[in-house]
Amino acid sequence: MKHPRWHTLRWYLTPMPAVGALLLAGSLAFGQAGAEQKPLMAEQFFKNVQVLKGIPVDEFMSTMGFFSASLGYSCENCHEGNNWDDYISDTRPKKRMARGMVTMVSTINKNFFGGRQVVTCYSCHRGGEVPRITPDLTALYSPPSEEAPDVVKTAAGGPTADQLFAQYTQAIGGAQKVAAITSLVAKGSALGYGLEADKEPVEIYAKATGERATIVHGPAGVSTNTYDGHVAWMAGPQIAGPNLQVPVLSLSGQELEGAKVDAEFLFPGKARPAVAQWKVGTPTEIGDDDVQVVQGTSAGGVLATLYFNAETHLLQRSVRYTNSPVGRIPTRVDYSDYRDVAGVKIPFKWEVTWLDGKQSFEMTEIQPNAVIDAAKFAKPPVR
Repeated sequence: MKHPRWHTLRWYLTPMPAVGALLLAGSLAFGQAGAEQKPLMAEQFFKNVQVLKGIPVDEFMSTMGFFSASLGYSCENCHEGNNWDDYISDTRPKKRMARGMVTMVSTINKNFFGGRQVVTCYSCHRGGEVPRITPDLTALYSPPSEEAPDVVKTAAGGPTADQLFAQYTQAIGGAQKVAAITSLVAKGSALGYGLEADKEPVEIYAKATGERATIVHGPAGVSTNTYDGHVAWMAGPQIAGPNLQVPVLSLSGQELEGAKVDAEFLFPGKARPAVAQWKVGTPTEIGDDDVQVVQGTSAGGVLATLYFNAETHLLQRSVRYTNSPVGRIPTRVDYSDYRDVAGVKIPFKWEVTWLDGKQSFEMTEIQPNAVIDAAKFAKPPVR
């Protein structure tokens, strides 16, 4: 199990699909940098960055999550244990080795695959510290593990993407009732990942015009995630560790593009046009449930896969993929406990899973068409 402190660190730098789960249809990461401001680069904030220069802080942290998941590591495996003042130290050989591995993988992709990201850390490590070089006989003669493909192949026959979206809209209440909901205010709790995790109060605000905000009240202070329709921010008491604080972080790259798509996906009527190039994949299973699969790509390159329950036609799972310098980064949201809100079925529970953590959300109340102060979606104050 990864150290829960790493989850705390990534909590503030991971997209908050909680908001997107309310009116379902997918939680997609944040994306392209707005023209309003230049993103804070990794080498401007962190010290001793050598091979991952030129990428924003939020993308840099997602890259750390990719390392963590690929090798089954936590922060202290490469950085100095519990003293964040020494995070820049190169005394640990694994940290120096990681730089060489990043360069090696980049060279392989450049020389053999035309620069396409075909080989990554995960290609060889598969969640272990040491790459596997010998076939596993037990695995060889056992049923293959079920791993959903990143890129869905178009399935012949069956319903079209438009038909699946129409079934979904009808299942949650119909187009007229869905369109009648113009805003949402939700309250409940969020439970993090790790032995030290505990439930924390959460508030979620959203408008059909694209704005959204998630506010979590934790023991260390308030953490906020907002998107005003153009720019997205994350703010919290410990975005990057006790002695590495970014009071307010502006999102950029695909992180911001995903924020835009995520906000559109809050309201089902906008789900279909929010992402283009929808295609229908081969039906599959999630647990004991049969599901229909659709996948699309946003204008900014965010890949989204939606899984609709074949019997109820409700959205059961969404998976989004964003790119990083070292590999594609998935975030999954599983929805449950649908209840009627103003004639529309909305999930009151969902679980967000990403490369180095999980966050479970449980709403106790969801109020539709509430008046929301525009200040809720503004840049969070420094606390």
